[in-house]
Amino acid sequence: MTADDAYAGLMAAAAHSGHDAADLHAVASILALALSEAASPEDLPAHCGLAAGALAELLGALFPAAPPEFRRGRGAAPRGVEQDSVRTLLLAHSGGTALARPLAAMIARRAMEPDHLWQDLGLRNRHELSAMLTRHFGPLAAKNTANMKWKRFFYRLICEDEGFVLCATPVCTDCADFDMCFGEESGEARLARAGRAVPPAPAQVLKIR
Repeated sequence: MTADDAYAGLMAAAAHSGHDAADLHAVASILALALSEAASPEDLPAHCGLAAGALAELLGALFPAAPPEFRRGRGAAPRGVEQDSVRTLLLAHSGGTALARPLAAMIARRAMEPDHLWQDLGLRNRHELSAMLTRHFGPLAAKNTANMKWKRFFYRLICEDEGFVLCATPVCTDCADFDMCFGEESGEARLARAGRAVPPAPAQVLKIR
């Protein structure tokens, strides 16, 4: 199943769920990208950040007729210290919505990936990520008044909570790494990248000597 098929299957399964369309899109994007990266459907929990039981509960609430591949996940979702720190930060600033807890776990896991956070979540752009954080983690989103990149913003708050100073200079505009924190977050959506068909191998030309 391609990432595109996985996303389409989830969205079709959510047609009558009655949930907010933006939330359905966000969760479907995260799960579809995570499934596309898993070696097998059984490994989905390790890629999406939800243990098998929590994943089944989320699917039942949002995508009751989800494709069977999403229901084959097994075991817990292993978490490291860094991932736990991001999850704890999100939950500490939760807006109390029904999706805040599973989203915190999924965002924390996907934040361990190498791209911009909106890309790691399979979203189409930074605006979708900012809107989702505002809906479910409003107190946290409101603190990002300078529009810092979300990963950098998370780690800045985590370091401050632990008594560390992340930044080398007291004023952001004087910092040599300014673009790392505030630069443009353009790029290709990872869901689109994962769903792209593998190009055919070039035709072999028979050479006659």
